[in-house]
Amino acid sequence: MTLLDGITAVVTGGSSGIGRGIARGFAEHGAEAVVVADIREEPKEDGPPTHELLEAETDTESVFVECDVTRRSDLTAAVDAAEAAGGLDVMVNNAGIWRAEDFLDVTEDDYQRMMDINLKGAYFGAQIAAERLVENDGGGSIINISSIAGLFGNGNWPTYAASKGGLTMLTYSLAHEFGDRGVRVNAIHPGGIQTMIGGEPSEPEAAAEQAQQFTQMVPLGRYGQPEDVAGAATFLASDLASYVTGESLVVDGGWTSWR
Repeated sequence: MTLLDGITAVVTGGSSGIGRGIARGFAEHGAEAVVVADIREEPKEDGPPTHELLEAETDTESVFVECDVTRRSDLTAAVDAAEAAGGLDVMVNNAGIWRAEDFLDVTEDDYQRMMDINLKGAYFGAQIAAERLVENDGGGSIINISSIAGLFGNGNWPTYAASKGGLTMLTYSLAHEFGDRGVRVNAIHPGGIQTMIGGEPSEPEAAAEQAQQFTQMVPLGRYGQPEDVAGAATFLASDLASYVTGESLVVDGGWTSWR
């Protein structure tokens, strides 16, 4: 399938989890090049690094760029790699962290780290990408990976929700700012997706019970997979979404709609 034939994309946090799924989805749909930008090259899951996997499985050119999204210079290097591969078309601001916490126990360092990665990283990733997309005069797509926690609050992870809520509002603001220059900006809001973002559970039996309880509340009856988010990202990156900007696409198996 060639929904993304000829496009060059940057995916931050592309080594593992949702980012790895998006990178693979783009390659499967004919992307010319995918820059995997991450703080670590090795995936948290089993298997080869994402960029090696893409080149082994598809005709897509792929490179890894070491990228700490809290550093603007690293984000610039990732976009530069896309420019060298044919010119940036799509920027996916996916890199993020999650933490359950007690609001009263959150320190300034805890708060700042969450905001730096989840919001600041996406802010400047979008800024650098928008500048290049406008300069290239060909339009393009910026996709911010937010969360259902960016649509409503949750007392179990207040700092995460605050960071993702900010990312949602940033998305709407940038869609307004750059629409007349052909740059579309949208957000994807995943629900419960099976990734390693929280690390291996310390109590597997308790985690299994929690998973069963959660999936009973999801109309589709299962956790999401990275490829589920990849499908949404592929749509937003493609010409099928040429009249879609400033939108929040929820990928949560129906949970939010009736919670």
